[in-house]
Amino acid sequence: MTQQGRRFPLSLSSVVEADKRGVSKGVAMPQTAVRNAAKHQQDNPVRQSSIGVKASIPVSTKSDSATSAPKAGSGILVSEKIRQAMVTRIAQQGVKDAKVLGAMEAIPRHMFIEPGLSGQAYVDASLPIGHHQTISQPYIVARMIEILRNGKDLERVLEIGTGCGYQAAVLSLVAKEVYSIERIKALHELAKENLRPMRIANIRLHYGDGMLGLPQVAPFDGIILAAAGMEVPKSLFLQLSIGGRLIAPVGSRNQVLQLVERIGKDEWRSTTLEHCHFVPLHQGVI
Repeated sequence: MTQQGRRFPLSLSSVVEADKRGVSKGVAMPQTAVRNAAKHQQDNPVRQSSIGVKASIPVSTKSDSATSAPKAGSGILVSEKIRQAMVTRIAQQGVKDAKVLGAMEAIPRHMFIEPGLSGQAYVDASLPIGHHQTISQPYIVARMIEILRNGKDLERVLEIGTGCGYQAAVLSLVAKEVYSIERIKALHELAKENLRPMRIANIRLHYGDGMLGLPQVAPFDGIILAAAGMEVPKSLFLQLSIGGRLIAPVGSRNQVLQLVERIGKDEWRSTTLEHCHFVPLHQGVI
């Protein structure tokens, strides 16, 4: 189903049901990647993939600089072959963008997951990261970024919902600049700790209300949401550059991926894509 040429404000709630659903209680977990880095070999934390994507540079935040070097350890928890198998599976599910697949292969997902769940790191499933939140399943991360890219190089991207930092790390390999907002302070700190050993320079982490976006940094040629609301916050539409794309899950019990393209100063086009399942989008900070 496609809605074209609709003018601002663009309502996305008309394409989904407005049912309320309960959310199971999450388990607050301590940090992952710094502890994992101490356990496992991290001299070259993000190795060049077979598809030609590489990252091994420092991470920055708005107010904090994450520059400490990872500690070396012995052994590797999850082999690169398992990560390669995950990427092969994602490609078989329909993701064709070689740059996105390369980024998925380059970023070690197990570094963003609690050690007790590391054995499930490369299964195509979302996993709990505490605070009622999850790390998204690998396929949906790759699929949403592929839609955002649309075969083009991305300059400035905004992510709503940093979580544990995994998707921001993947985005850092396909975009020149990545800005990511997290409303839960504990997860904002978690993402900083997770990303620090990877030394990625082009990520800027912000603690704040993602529904407001970052108008002081806009416009963005890509905006990606990692939580589902009944509609995309209208403030984000205006932060898209003309020609820019926004991809977001929309809905309550029955969710769909929604693509919004800004095709003019006061004109946006909305396209409904596939079904998905995300945690709810909330306003404010905690």
